[in-house]
Order: sequence, then structure tokens, then C-alpha cells
Amino acid sequence: MQAWTGHLVEVAYTEHQPMLVRFLTQLTRDAETAQDLAQEAFLRLAFEIQAGRLPNDTGAWLRRVGANLAVSRGRHLQVVDRHAGCLPRPAEPQGPEQVVVQGELVAAVGGVMAQLSGTERRALSLAANGYGSREIAASVGRSPGATRTLLCRARSKIRDRVRLAGFAGV
Repeated sequence: MQAWTGHLVEVAYTEHQPMLVRFLTQLTRDAETAQDLAQEAFLRLAFEIQAGRLPNDTGAWLRRVGANLAVSRGRHLQVVDRHAGCLPRPAEPQGPEQVVVQGELVAAVGGVMAQLSGTERRALSLAANGYGSREIAASVGRSPGATRTLLCRARSKIRDRVRLAGFAGV
């Protein structure tokens, strides 16, 4: 079956590839995109043949599939263009002062974390990794309400101690 599929696709490729690439180049006005879409059309032809659905008119089928792929690509690019403004822009590179301050803040938070109890550190770590209060509560052996209180107090400790260390913006 595999060899038969490969032979049919090879014959179709030899016979229809130049026509399909010309057709898709006219649609997309880009030779590289046309080549990519033609490859995708032949790949889909191989899947169809493997599934036992040999098209009656292979050339027409390839043109239709190629045109559909070109339309889908165009729609995708429109959506990308429409939402491009919503994407976050890369931030300006940090200056040396910002890097140093950020490093000092990380060290200060690390020092404060070391002063917390093991339960507080575990709960904060789980919360930072996206676990919910019930999962954290089960992990630290407390009720969900007690766990929320534990997290609130631990965060307050960190905030207060880091502010005392000279980081007012925290």
C-alpha cells in the first residue's frame, strides 16, 4: 500500500507540480509561498490516497486544495495583522543600574524567604507555580481558609522585610 501511494504521488507530482506552482504563484504573488502551498497540497494528496480516496481529476483536486490553502493562509495573515498591535513589544534592554537593582532585589527576597518557615516557603512556592488553595492546603496539611491566611501573612512578611531593606517600590 505504501509503495503504491508513493508511486501515485510521484506520478501526480511529476505531472502537476509545475502547473500547480504557477497557479499558486498567481494567487499569492510570492514564489516561495506558492512552493510551500504546493508541497502541502501534495502532502494532502498522499493522505487522501492512503485513505483510499483517489481523486477523479488529480489536477483539479490539487488546484482546489491549493486555492483553499492560499485562502486559509490569507485569512490567517489578516488575523495576525489585526492582532499584531495587541502583542507585547520587547522591552528596552535594561541598563547596568537596573540589572544591579534587580539582582539586589532578588537577593533580598531570597534572604527573606530563607527566614520563613518551611510550610510558608512550600505554600508560596506552590502558589507561585499556579496551584490553587485546595491543592496547596492538601500539600501543607491545612484547611483552604487557613492556607489562604498563611499565604497572605507570608506575602506580607516578604513585602515588609524587603521594604525595610530599602526597596520602596515592592
